[in-house]
Amino acid sequence: MDIVILAVVIAVVVLGALGGLIVGSRRKKQLPPPPPAAPDITAPPAEPHVGDEAETPRDEERRTIEEVDLPDGSTGVAVEEPPVVEELPPTAIEVPEPTAGRLIRLRARLSRSQNALGKGLLTLLSREHLDEDTWEEIEDTLLTADVGVAPTQELVEGLRERVKVLGTRTPAELRGLLREELLKLVGTEFDRTVKTEPETSKPGIVMVVGVNGTGKTTTTGKLARVLVADGRSVVLGAADTFRAAAADQLQTWGERVGAYTVRGPEGGDPASVAFDAVKEGKEMGSDVVLIDTAGRLHTKAGLMDELGKVKRVVEKHAPLDEVLLVLDATTGQNGLVQARVFAEVVDITGIVLTKLDGTAKGGIVVAVQRELGVPVKLVGLGEGADDLAPFEPEAFVDALIGE
Repeated sequence: MDIVILAVVIAVVVLGALGGLIVGSRRKKQLPPPPPAAPDITAPPAEPHVGDEAETPRDEERRTIEEVDLPDGSTGVAVEEPPVVEELPPTAIEVPEPTAGRLIRLRARLSRSQNALGKGLLTLLSREHLDEDTWEEIEDTLLTADVGVAPTQELVEGLRERVKVLGTRTPAELRGLLREELLKLVGTEFDRTVKTEPETSKPGIVMVVGVNGTGKTTTTGKLARVLVADGRSVVLGAADTFRAAAADQLQTWGERVGAYTVRGPEGGDPASVAFDAVKEGKEMGSDVVLIDTAGRLHTKAGLMDELGKVKRVVEKHAPLDEVLLVLDATTGQNGLVQARVFAEVVDITGIVLTKLDGTAKGGIVVAVQRELGVPVKLVGLGEGADDLAPFEPEAFVDALIGE
């Protein structure tokens, strides 16, 4: 029995193995599946060639060059005109106001702003009894106006004698008395003409000196306007090379009236700029050369030496006709200190007093003339371009004491 069971098991195993072999052989003989069909690919449109339109070419009838009608030239071809560019007008040159017209207006302004000194003196002199206290007040009024100690004493002594002789004093008599004494102090014998016409050959050479802040560069520009208004041709020399804006400022003044400006590099040699300015003035046949100089501080010896050098270099061309010292009328006695130092370096021939309006410090005219022995030739009475005028003693005194 056991043998039969064993035989059956062996038979089953043999049959199973044979079945596995048959299945494996069949799998090996199975053909691979057919490859998938290739997808339909749409070709991209052809890129346009030179002269072709940027689109897919279309089948259409084309004409040859012989079949195309060409223009025979009889019909005008429209050509687009280029846009018209408007040219900017050149910088307009101003026509300065004549000197005579300025004097009338400036005299009126001086009368409105400067008569505090004269009114104060007239009020004191009109007192019934002129005792020592009154005369001391008169002295204080004059000293406050920067007339100076010596001129004040001289004026008070003259007034004392005249008042004693006069006796009874009417307002008109007092005004006439004060006017005469003030004119003596201011001086009417000076030649106050600004020398711009040399005796030998053109151009006249004027050097402008002074401390920065007194209106030196502005005065140079205003003086150019005065000269141009009188029909003179002007060359400006920007020899203040130490102050950054000085050359630009002076050139702007020159452009307004058509004056040519000679300038050098910032921080350059002032003497060379002055030399070139005079040279240009000669070559151009100009009437006047105005030279603006540096003036950082009057107490710096180096600056004073540089100023002396400018003067010597300029005089290699021709002698200076004028050396104008610009002083701020509001600085009082400090202006006298400046005047002394500059006078030691260059020969001052005239004084320009700026900022003389709006203050009762008009006595500086007397003090500075006594100090230097040279006249006040020009006065600046405001910030306007034409607010520089020749100094007239009579008009100045009349403005001080009022009408």
